[in-house]
Amino acid sequence: MRLRLAIAAMLPVLALAACGSSTTTQEAGPTRTVTHAMGKTQVPMTPKRVVVLDTDKLDTMVSLGLTPVGAAQAQENQAWPKYLGSALSNTKPVGTLQQLNLEAIMTLKPDLILGSKFRQEPFYDKLAKIAPTVFTERVGVTWKENFLLDAEALGKADRARQLLSGYEQRAKEVGAKFAKLQVGIVRFMPTEIRMYGPESFSGIVVGDAAIPRPEAQRLAGQADKRFGKLSQENIAKADADAVFYSAYGEAAAKSQATVTGGPLWKNLEAVKSGNAHNVDDEIWMLGIGVTAAGKILDDLDKYLTPLA
Repeated sequence: MRLRLAIAAMLPVLALAACGSSTTTQEAGPTRTVTHAMGKTQVPMTPKRVVVLDTDKLDTMVSLGLTPVGAAQAQENQAWPKYLGSALSNTKPVGTLQQLNLEAIMTLKPDLILGSKFRQEPFYDKLAKIAPTVFTERVGVTWKENFLLDAEALGKADRARQLLSGYEQRAKEVGAKFAKLQVGIVRFMPTEIRMYGPESFSGIVVGDAAIPRPEAQRLAGQADKRFGKLSQENIAKADADAVFYSAYGEAAAKSQATVTGGPLWKNLEAVKSGNAHNVDDEIWMLGIGVTAAGKILDDLDKYLTPLA
């Protein structure tokens, strides 16, 4: 009798242990070693159920002809980026970039998780128990390196190199027509205005096209050259032959409407000449991938050609 009671008491513990071990070994078949920001991880040769935890990885998956089963959103209940079309229509949300829903991730039974040390380092150990997890180090300035690392984890390294090479060649071709123009990049945030520098995603794309930037937007005096802060009073620093601006979210869009409706904005040379263009924030700021980069080149080609 005592033996039966002891066995019965142990059954729930054994069941939990079995569940815990199955999540880390669900990938059947051969694996590859991928070295990344958190160390080395064995990943499936051809992952089938991938969860991604940053916006750049959405672009990566779609660029490579793949669809993640789950993804973190930039903001809660935010729609997937429109510029990626219908490719993400069956992708399930798994929380936001900094507030992951681990239960939702586990329910999807992924065989690979792609994330960022910069955003999700505290979650890494728990994620790694769910599925093999590969983290890139930073965001934005290293977008090309991140693309290649994620592609390696996905078993698509050769295709990624082809796409990146094609983008860089096109950037040179597009930019060659606009070497005498200067481009300004502005983003309205809920509580501030930013001018984006040479180490931001969009700034890197403009730099790959070798299109000059206004001196103030080169951020020469800053260690962090991703962006500098603006105010309505010094909005003149945003000016250039053409200005591309966007807003992050509804609150920022209200701020944008207020500023762009004011006299200081309307006094910018780019505005007076009709060369200030409201562009898609999902592409210029959040895309951070080769497909978004190509669409930035589309905008540059479209809006700068009349000035060339």
